[in-house]
Amino acid sequence: MPELPEVEALAHHLREHAVYRPVARVDLASMSALKTFDPPVSALVGRVVTGASRFGKFLSVDFDDRPDTGPLHLVTHLSRAGWLRWHTTAGVTPPKPGRGPLQLRVHLDQVGGPGFDLTEQGTQKRLAVYLVEDPAQVPGIAKLGPDALELGRAGLDELLDGDNRRLKTLLVDQSTLAGIGNAYSDEILHTARLSPYATASRLDAAARDTLFESLHAVLSDAVARSVGQGAAELKGEKRSGLRVHARTGLPCPVCGDTVREVSFAERSFQYCPTCQTGGKPLADRRLSRLVR
Repeated sequence: MPELPEVEALAHHLREHAVYRPVARVDLASMSALKTFDPPVSALVGRVVTGASRFGKFLSVDFDDRPDTGPLHLVTHLSRAGWLRWHTTAGVTPPKPGRGPLQLRVHLDQVGGPGFDLTEQGTQKRLAVYLVEDPAQVPGIAKLGPDALELGRAGLDELLDGDNRRLKTLLVDQSTLAGIGNAYSDEILHTARLSPYATASRLDAAARDTLFESLHAVLSDAVARSVGQGAAELKGEKRSGLRVHARTGLPCPVCGDTVREVSFAERSFQYCPTCQTGGKPLADRRLSRLVR
């Protein structure tokens, strides 16, 4: 799933390549992906791209206003298997709905010219697209907590105080803290040497300092590595920077212990026992008990 660094890099890529270009046509290949109906996507034709921005893990492509309406924003949440692909040329024949991974295509300058596609692999289609006058009209954006990269040290205390959830759960809750998903939460907790099952409110001041520093270091480094990369290279760049996430069974690059995994119904997380849990492995949920 694209998280804060990748979405920030996609926004940067669009600002570099799409700004000042007019929309020639919009092809909607999946009706289920579009969550709004007024205005229709055809309202983008003739409008000029003015920018691209990020709200947590949401990506917004911004368009100029018209005398009768204000600016429009094409907002997307790429979900687990979605992606944005930039193209220099595209087919002029409108795609057939329901065929392949293409969900929406935007032609810029001219039909068949440059532009971008929103695609989603797999059978579970969760990518969502909204065309709105204000990004705050998107329900998911309206519910977002503070952005992870804008969070101050005092703000972290406010999030942790009185919250008895596990750190892993807190970090990936977008209404609590926006932008962090499964992968970077694993990386942040590993860097901070904290257990995914540690109780948020019980962290002492030293652990909170470490968590704050790790959060900003991991995300800032990932953004620095990602921004400037082409959209096609971002997934590989993300994988190359991960130390524990998706590395089950491999040695921890810090201590050499074997990276372990805890699995849930639809996802899993990874951690290092030596670095994070005092050498004790966390029992997989598929077993009869959890070791804290």
